[in-house]
Amino acid sequence: MAEGLAGRVALVTGASRGIGAAVAVELARQGAQVVAVARSKAGLEETDDAIAAATGRNATLLVLDLRDGAKVDAIGPTLAERFGRLDIVVGNAGLLGRLGPLTHLPEKDWTDLWAVNVTANWHLMRTTEPLLRASDAGRAVFVSSGAATKARAYWGPYGASKAALDHLVKTWAAELAITPVKVNAFNPGPVATRMRAAAMPGEDPATIPQPADVAPAIVALCRPEETRSGEVVSFR
Repeated sequence: MAEGLAGRVALVTGASRGIGAAVAVELARQGAQVVAVARSKAGLEETDDAIAAATGRNATLLVLDLRDGAKVDAIGPTLAERFGRLDIVVGNAGLLGRLGPLTHLPEKDWTDLWAVNVTANWHLMRTTEPLLRASDAGRAVFVSSGAATKARAYWGPYGASKAALDHLVKTWAAELAITPVKVNAFNPGPVATRMRAAAMPGEDPATIPQPADVAPAIVALCRPEETRSGEVVSFR
């Protein structure tokens, strides 16, 4: 399977750590030219070092805050100018937000959560669609959560945002049904990330999958031979 994505350009958001970083490395291992997006320059440089160590190649690093819609809108034109193509989008960036009673959440926390988990991905869909349509096998995967379908006390804003993302993914897939583009959501389940540690501080991270464990399953949805679209694919 190595080098099976050679010649393809892949964009990964939230690529400075956790699942996003692991997916960026796995895409590079399989031959893709990776464009890694995150707010943290230092984190992106660590991801780039891991890619270089694994492949001898470097990623393209894009430092930006996904809450800035104008900057997200510029991604498509920028990649068109730089590479002339885009074949893969992995929308991984997300916020957990503040866990607590729904009616106690400060408005800024609500606004930031939806800006990253929902609105940024809508901007990402808009800006990358022309390039994905131009690809012979455009693929897009957005990282969801089991919280999207389980209404749990104190998880309301996060769960609602992931449910909204799932709906956007399924709608976009339906709109692209007559094209070669395939769009899916991916529910990784519990994974040992910084977000998971914040939500479950008493959990032993050694007892759950690591980001590198789930990355190949996400990358599999990015391959040209993938035929599913409009689904929420679960790791477990």
